[in-house]
Amino acid sequence: MSAEPPRVAAAWHALAQLEDPEIPAVTLVDLGIIRSVGVDAAGVLEVGISPTYTGCPATEVIRGMVSGALGAADVGEFAIKQLLSPPWTSDWISAEGRRKLSAYGIVPPTEAVGSIRGLKGEERHMACPRCHSLNTECISQFGSTPCKALHRCRECLEPFEYFKCI
Repeated sequence: MSAEPPRVAAAWHALAQLEDPEIPAVTLVDLGIIRSVGVDAAGVLEVGISPTYTGCPATEVIRGMVSGALGAADVGEFAIKQLLSPPWTSDWISAEGRRKLSAYGIVPPTEAVGSIRGLKGEERHMACPRCHSLNTECISQFGSTPCKALHRCRECLEPFEYFKCI
């Protein structure tokens, strides 16, 4: 198996530095938004990105960030492709991304997207990221962004967000 071409490795390195514009504690690579980096038959570096959900307002900002990072990394000619299939899911958040979300105070997705509990819509009490109590409640299905729900801890009374399984 051959090593990555230097352009691809340089692109991955540059892209791994890009913080999500809505959750700066995690990178676009941590979230799985950067789907692929490769070189096509014509020698153009192709970067595949996926929005976290249809209509995500950060999609164009992310595209601009990726373009700027690739230009600064001097990787040569590149193209950014929006990949919609398969659609992004919270299952693509890396273990490091989940750790970073938790450290930032956002409860990461707790189960796989296709879990039976999630499909049945069963309420699950999330552990408070501050005091770790399970005595919590969902107070809104939407937090600061549509991909997060707003919860409150009944013990320490602090609100917190949960990154939904989508």
